[in-house]
Amino acid sequence: MSGLSLISYIIWDVDPRIFPSIDILRWYGLMWSLGMFAAFKVMVYIYRKEQKDVSETDQLLVYLAIGAILGARLGHIFFYDFTYYWQHPIELLPFRFTPEFEFTGISGLASHGGTIGALLALLLYTLKYKRSYIWLLDRLIIAGALLGSFIRFGNLMNSEMIGIETNVNWAFIFTKIDLLPRHPAQLYESICYLLTFFILFAVWRTQRFNETKGFLFGLGIVLIFTQRFFIEFLKIDQVPFEQNLPLNMGQLLSLPFILIGIAFLILSSSQSKKLHNFYN
Repeated sequence: MSGLSLISYIIWDVDPRIFPSIDILRWYGLMWSLGMFAAFKVMVYIYRKEQKDVSETDQLLVYLAIGAILGARLGHIFFYDFTYYWQHPIELLPFRFTPEFEFTGISGLASHGGTIGALLALLLYTLKYKRSYIWLLDRLIIAGALLGSFIRFGNLMNSEMIGIETNVNWAFIFTKIDLLPRHPAQLYESICYLLTFFILFAVWRTQRFNETKGFLFGLGIVLIFTQRFFIEFLKIDQVPFEQNLPLNMGQLLSLPFILIGIAFLILSSSQSKKLHNFYN
């Protein structure tokens, strides 16, 4: 793109550190923390509206936070960069020693792994506290969509998961990467997650689907991973081996989740018909 005018596009030159002299405080970590707090408040609101014991949300948050972060980290390692971490196991921790000591933070997190980790953590929680797994899924997907919006904004602050080259007026130039105008794919995802949150919250507020277990979860999973699948076409490949795949890793991992979401919608629809026949 010769003759490129930098003034035409949005120049993105944000330092990933909140304070340039303090490596440990980063915008990405702050977005995770704010997202977890916002998601927690949503769950507290839902518990109160449905007259559930609000005190249970504290323990639920602990389970989900640990499950999501561990799952996201392990997901990145196994899905995207297993060979590297097998050769550099020390970098599983939030720092590296070569070529010099550097605090890296919790870098390298995969949302698909985070989802799996959260689902497994929720299963452990429900087994221990004897709660309904599906009931919680239908509510947590609402809060989870909001958390996803914060996380993707954190990716934007990190100038990572950037998009392919484009000449649209809203293109970003991520100066820490190169001087090419690119789709702000992270921002697209953040907005889509936020819209998904509002849709799910609005549906929950209607109370029309409270008796059809699994509907909200199915709807949320389909919305979240369908948009993820299509936005991946606007992203550059995260790792080199994706160049040889018909679809990139993010898309391949999204397909099973979309199918699971559709299955939940079908099952909940069948359940709704049975309830309708029973009451009529």
